[in-house]
Amino acid sequence: MPIYSERCNCTGYDGARVRLGAGNWSPIFTDVGRGLVWIHGVNVLKINLSKNSQMKPFSQTRVCAIRALAMEATAFLPDEGKLRSWQGSRLTGSGMGTIPSLPPNRADDPSLGNPLLRFEHMGCGWLGVIMEWEGVIVEDDPRIENRAWLALAEEEGKRPPATFILQRVEGMKNEHAICEVLCWSRDPINVRRLASRKEELYQEMQGGLYQLRPGSQEFLVTLKKHKIPIALASTRPRKYLEKSIEAVGMQGFFDVVVAAEDVYRGKPDPEMIMYAAQLLNIISERCILFGNSNSSVEASHDICMKCVGVAGKHPMFELGAADMVVRRLDDLSLVDLKNLADLDSPEFQPPEPEPELELEDDVDEDRVTAVGVQDIW
Repeated sequence: MPIYSERCNCTGYDGARVRLGAGNWSPIFTDVGRGLVWIHGVNVLKINLSKNSQMKPFSQTRVCAIRALAMEATAFLPDEGKLRSWQGSRLTGSGMGTIPSLPPNRADDPSLGNPLLRFEHMGCGWLGVIMEWEGVIVEDDPRIENRAWLALAEEEGKRPPATFILQRVEGMKNEHAICEVLCWSRDPINVRRLASRKEELYQEMQGGLYQLRPGSQEFLVTLKKHKIPIALASTRPRKYLEKSIEAVGMQGFFDVVVAAEDVYRGKPDPEMIMYAAQLLNIISERCILFGNSNSSVEASHDICMKCVGVAGKHPMFELGAADMVVRRLDDLSLVDLKNLADLDSPEFQPPEPEPELELEDDVDEDRVTAVGVQDIW
C-alpha cells in the first residue's frame, strides 16, 4: 500500500508525536490500544504514539481535533497521479522499492481451483507429446505408398504421377491429394471412392506387417512412467490404424488417437496436431510433435509447437528445420523434452517490430539522368 508519512503535533494528545500514513478509504474506527485511528471521508491515518504520552478518553472535542488534523494532513499528501505511480511498490528499509511486475504465463489457467495444479502447469514439466505413426513408431516404406498411387492411376486410366508429385502428396489425406494435387476429380463422391480404393491397394501391398522402430517402445514406456500424455496422429483411416496398433501390441500407450476421419485436412496443415493438442487439454506451446518429414515441421511451427525430427527415410540434414533431430527415440531424455517445452525459449518470444522504411525523396526533374540525353526540341 502506498505510504506517505509526516511528523507533526496532535492536538488533544498532550503534544504526542504522531506519524501519518495515507492509504485506502475507510469508515470511522478507533483503536487506542494499537494507536490506530480510522477517519471517515479522508484517507486512512496511522498514528504511532510515543511511549511517554498519556492516553486520555476520547471526547467529542478530541474527535473534532483529529478530523481537523486529518484535513490538514491531506494538504501535503501527494497528488493522485503520484499515488497511482506508486502502485506495485513496497516499503523497504531505505525507502520506496519497486517490485518488478512479472509477465503473464501463457500456461497458467486461472479456472483451475487447485493452486498447486496451477503452479505445476506454469513449470516446464507440464507438457504433452504428439507422435506420428509411420516413420516414428513403426517402420515406413515410402515405395509401397508410391506403388499404391501408380496402381490406382492404372486402374482409373490416369496419367501416372511424377516422382516430385508423389513426394508432394506424402503425409496428406488421400482426398486432398486426389482433388488438389493430382487433380483427378472434383466430385466428392468420386473422390471418396478413389481415396478408399487407394487405401485398400496400400493395405494389400503392405500385407499387414508392421515392425517397431528401434527404441520407440522404450521411449513410450518412459513417457508413461512420468505420466506425460501421449497423442497419436495419423492420416490413415481409423480402422486400419487400430489394426496396426494391435498388431504391434501398443494398446493403452496413447491417451488420444486422431485419425483421418477426425479432421478435414492433413499435413502440412496444422489442423490435425492442433486438434490432438486440444484433446490433450494442453496448449500448443507445451506440446512436442514427433514427425519424420518437413511437412510435419512446417505444420508444428505454424502453431508455435516444437518439433522433433525422426530421421528414418530422410537424412538428418534434410530435417534441419526441426528443433531437434534424432535417429532413435530413446536418444532423447526427459530433460530434453522439458527444455523444448520451455516458454522462455526465443521461438516463443514476441516478434521484434519491423523497422520502418524511409521513403525516398522525389526525383528532381532537373537532375541529370544516367543517359545524359538532352531534349533538342
